[in-house]
Amino acid sequence: GLLTLRGAWGLLRTDPVIKFLVTAITFYGMTTFEGPLLSIKSVSSLAHYTDWIIAHVHGGALGWNGFLTFGMIYYLVPKLWKTPMFSQRLINIHFWTGLMGILLYYISMWAAGITQGLMWRAIDPQGRLMYPDFIETVTRIVPLYWARAFGGVLFIAGFCLMLYNVYKTIQMAPPATEETKMKAAPLSLAVKEVGVGFHRRLEGMTALFTVLTLAAILVGSVIEIYPTLSLHRYLPEKISTLPYTALELAGRDVYVKEGCYVCHSQQIRPLAAEVLRYGKPSTVEESMYDRPFQWGSKRTGPDLSRVGKKYPDLWHYRHMIDPRSITAQSIMPSYPWLAENNVDFLLLRKKLSVMRNLGVPYSDKEVSDADIMAEKQAHEIMQGLVEQGAPPGLERKEIVALIAYLQSLGQKSSGGEQ
Repeated sequence: GLLTLRGAWGLLRTDPVIKFLVTAITFYGMTTFEGPLLSIKSVSSLAHYTDWIIAHVHGGALGWNGFLTFGMIYYLVPKLWKTPMFSQRLINIHFWTGLMGILLYYISMWAAGITQGLMWRAIDPQGRLMYPDFIETVTRIVPLYWARAFGGVLFIAGFCLMLYNVYKTIQMAPPATEETKMKAAPLSLAVKEVGVGFHRRLEGMTALFTVLTLAAILVGSVIEIYPTLSLHRYLPEKISTLPYTALELAGRDVYVKEGCYVCHSQQIRPLAAEVLRYGKPSTVEESMYDRPFQWGSKRTGPDLSRVGKKYPDLWHYRHMIDPRSITAQSIMPSYPWLAENNVDFLLLRKKLSVMRNLGVPYSDKEVSDADIMAEKQAHEIMQGLVEQGAPPGLERKEIVALIAYLQSLGQKSSGGEQ
């Protein structure tokens, strides 16, 4: 893309559309280099679950997709409405505002991600975690979150400038008084050989390109799918994983609905620091009945794979209603509505039936009596909560179902800590 400008780099100083397009291609190059870099095991062990990944995807989303879109709009609007843009100065302001916003966003999250990764894996000479409290790794990067927010504001401000500029351009466009008929160039599938360079001829080999692309996709798909097809080789002959109870399944749906998987993972990697912090590494059979899986991709909060039975029910209740009552510096939002919203217990029969169709070994009785069994388990949990000091009358609330789900994590398989 950048080679297209050879001999015409001076346009970068005068044409704001070129600025947007060149910057977009540059971010594309950076992102496509960073992606393979992050696939290296040693780099991934540091970066995965951190804000570095957030920086990576937003470099592509804002820098490549965003700036490419802005450049296309600034190029097309004058042609479609047959009038120059309302303000070239606003276009330049948009460019620099947006670029500063992206850089501030990207660099702050890149720094936050490396800080997180290094703090999570830090072990002292005695073999203990240097930062055992997860909240320590959160408070350290809060200023960088504010920097990211300011970068996002700059990017949105530039976008608003573009909307205003486009609106004023359309307003001042001359009225369409006559139709203009344009003639398209004649269609030719032949590749001209005379006076055409190698790369131009290569671009014309559409059939070859299609075949090679299809071959690459097929080979990649086989490599990706084969481990799943050979899964039986890595599982014990007798798997003792238990499916979720009806109430736990309802809690899992609350977990998904509230977006808990966005900030919490459920996959412990076989790394020394993660084993010290969370427990035994996750095994494949532990998530075999999860539809969808809850492995997660970001740890704004700690991993929850082994959180079951780690804290009493009242701890989870207080933590969901007001996280600051448990950890004063927590940045987790409160979820008071969980103590107000009811669970549809009758719907659980349908949910278990669907899960059974997906391969979860529920019996006929578990499906037909799903609501009864869920209400019984909810009543048992509620009794314990009341004894610990929680308000009564929450048996049918989402908070109880979520507590049941959280207490089941890491307790369903021989791979977990039972």
